[in-house]
Amino acid sequence: MAARRVAVTGLGIVSPLGLNVAETWDGLRSGRCAIGPIQAVDCSALRFQNGAEVRGFDPTKHFPEGKDAYYDRFAQFCVVASREALRDSGIELTPELRERSAIICGSAVGGQSSIEKGFEDLYVLGRGRVHPLTIPKTMANAGASHVSMDLGLSGPTYTVATACSSANHAMGQAFRMVRSGEVDLAVTGGSEAIFTVGMLKAWEAMRVISPDTCRPFSKDRRGMVLGEGGAMMILEPMDSAKARGAKIYAEICGFGMTSDAHHLTQPTVSGPARAMRGALNDAGLAPETIGYINAHGTGTPGNDPVESKAIREVFGARADKLPVSSTKSMHGHALGAAGALEAVATVLALHYGILPPTVNYNERDPECDLDYIPNQARAIQAEAALSNSFAFGGLNAVIAFRAVRS
Repeated sequence: MAARRVAVTGLGIVSPLGLNVAETWDGLRSGRCAIGPIQAVDCSALRFQNGAEVRGFDPTKHFPEGKDAYYDRFAQFCVVASREALRDSGIELTPELRERSAIICGSAVGGQSSIEKGFEDLYVLGRGRVHPLTIPKTMANAGASHVSMDLGLSGPTYTVATACSSANHAMGQAFRMVRSGEVDLAVTGGSEAIFTVGMLKAWEAMRVISPDTCRPFSKDRRGMVLGEGGAMMILEPMDSAKARGAKIYAEICGFGMTSDAHHLTQPTVSGPARAMRGALNDAGLAPETIGYINAHGTGTPGNDPVESKAIREVFGARADKLPVSSTKSMHGHALGAAGALEAVATVLALHYGILPPTVNYNERDPECDLDYIPNQARAIQAEAALSNSFAFGGLNAVIAFRAVRS
């Protein structure tokens, strides 16, 4: 079977910027920063108090009474975002299609709140047992498995865990499965819910968290800000999408992945650069066709100059005129779900012709010398875009999207 073009026909999201795609897109294009004081846990003993939480999410509105207890928060995000994406696609699930549908999700740490509750029961409250559903709730594949059961999809289903590149790796694998003809539909993305005392203390020990807000690429940046959420996309063959008259947000057309083979936490220029080139080559896109990059852009002193140099290495003189932004400045760094949130932002940017900004940008850094779309969105009809995710462990994953104009 010849390689098939792959369309993005449905989007779903639960993010710090909103509980659905419409609310999130409104926040992205308006440059609204969702970073604020963390409410889920007491942060008084931490060096930082701010994060990008999903506010106002009520699981009882999405799951039958008592059933929400079967889902860790990260799995709830995954299911709710998948439902929205499937509704948005308007696709009719026949028995045959249900068997030829994949669910590929990304999550770096799985059910953290359930793990924390188990430890609290054992070590703080002195109870002799933990909740009987602790294992099913904490396992990283819980989100994908619940989506499979919730939507009635029985094809290949699994979870990818590659730290902050998890969602991009998941979406890249889903894209390849649809392109090759192995499946005819994919529900793919990522979810994460990390606001627990133990997880926050672990990140505090890394000394990479900003004490106030996230300022990617700005000279006065002071570190990353943690976030949470879930985002999912529906992928299907372009021919099938057109035949049924589907709304097509964009084409997912390339995927590149590499390993730095260097250090667990210190990135290289060559690894990300090779991943970007890999995505371009896989898509058959010339560098000059790229009109936007959604950067990994964590706001840390180490990541931002390295990513900037990697972009310049790939695009050369073209880099001077290439718009780049980090939406983490608005929705924080959702770890394994980050690539999914940013992929949705990238697809919407291509679809609507509006590039989201890097907010909180105050001062140009000589080491970060690109156009970062500072503070205000920009109306540009880009032909194609890249979405970058680079992870601890030196694992890099880049997805290429192409605009589909009606």
